[in-house]
Amino acid sequence: MTDLLRVLIERWRDNPAATYRTWFLWDERLKNFRSIRRGIAQVVEEIEAGTFGNVYRGSPLETIVGSIAEQRQIFKGADHAFLWKPKLRIPDIYENSENQRAFGRLLHHCCCCSTERELIDGIETIDRLAIKGLGPAVANLLYFLHPTLMPPFNTAIVNGFNAVTGSKVKLGRWDQYLAMRAGMLRLNQDYRDLLSNDLGAIAGFLFDVGTERFSAPPVTDGDAAREAWLADLSKARETAKKLEGSIAAARENDRTHTEIQAWLRDLGLALGYKVWVAANDRGRTYDGSRLAAGCLDTLPASIESLSGVESIRLIDILWIEPDDTRVIAAFEVEHTTSIYSGIVRMLDLALSGDLHAAGGLFLVAPDTREEEVRAQLHRPAFSRVADLQVRFLPYGELERHKDAIARFGSGMKGIQGISRVL
Repeated sequence: MTDLLRVLIERWRDNPAATYRTWFLWDERLKNFRSIRRGIAQVVEEIEAGTFGNVYRGSPLETIVGSIAEQRQIFKGADHAFLWKPKLRIPDIYENSENQRAFGRLLHHCCCCSTERELIDGIETIDRLAIKGLGPAVANLLYFLHPTLMPPFNTAIVNGFNAVTGSKVKLGRWDQYLAMRAGMLRLNQDYRDLLSNDLGAIAGFLFDVGTERFSAPPVTDGDAAREAWLADLSKARETAKKLEGSIAAARENDRTHTEIQAWLRDLGLALGYKVWVAANDRGRTYDGSRLAAGCLDTLPASIESLSGVESIRLIDILWIEPDDTRVIAAFEVEHTTSIYSGIVRMLDLALSGDLHAAGGLFLVAPDTREEEVRAQLHRPAFSRVADLQVRFLPYGELERHKDAIARFGSGMKGIQGISRVL
């Protein structure tokens, strides 16, 4: 008999509107892992130091959960579980200092451990405390610490899991999450050739089933049920066509991001610098050629030896002095997402000693985002970057002046002249 679940996963992988193509294979997805891990560490530090406070708004937790929530589709609404609900007094980690410290210990434990058993021990420890309102939504944080061991969690994923397996997993309980996780691992192993070691893939599949973009295979056997299900599955293509507008908008965002990177690449090369293109963007194409054409294949040895090089490799564009001694400018293009991940990558570079030039850190964004970027930088979570002299480079100024700077400019004077200190 045809393995209907295999058929479903294959159709899901091939559908342009499915999370596999729109989120899991999205180039920007992997860029956020290190910054979110670093943000979780900052939450732990503030809780341990007693400076976290008793509100969610403005806290480092809001910053990282917000960064997670704006990832496409699957994490939309991830911040709801952490928002303070005053009538219910949940989640009870803001007003209750003991619960807050327990939450910090869980995050610290999961940051430091590396095995499945250690992770489950940490979860079972906090579950015994029965902290009101603090449930498996925390798994969305743990996923970014251990993507091969901890799957994301939300209502749609639970619904999809129940539909595919016939289970009756319930929301809001850690023991139920761990049971679902075990089932997801079995599914992932059975269909590993179609999925991934990263549990984001199986979570994305169940999310799409749970949101009814794709129907689960029939639980009853028989030709009629199977044929009806296959006919229904074929309608998923029609759904994809209806979503063409949103898919096109997402691709346009990616295109615009790549276009700005290409402008900065060409300008850096014209000014005589060596140029590095973000490691996960090098294969993108722009104007008929690879984005990394004419650029460095590897970072200079002085940068490669840094402990934070994994993050530095993901900075959108680096201009490097011809003698390979230091980075003269770093550019993060923030087309629609928050500036958090880009700032963390710049921070990794800035804390590397004398390997970067002062005044050479640029956030590049649409002209209309300047006030938003300034407002975000005033958040307490960004207090450590106040001395970085980060500059705002609007798209409009770059587009208007890039050719003149490339033709008549030298050094950093031109690019600094069209940008503004934040």
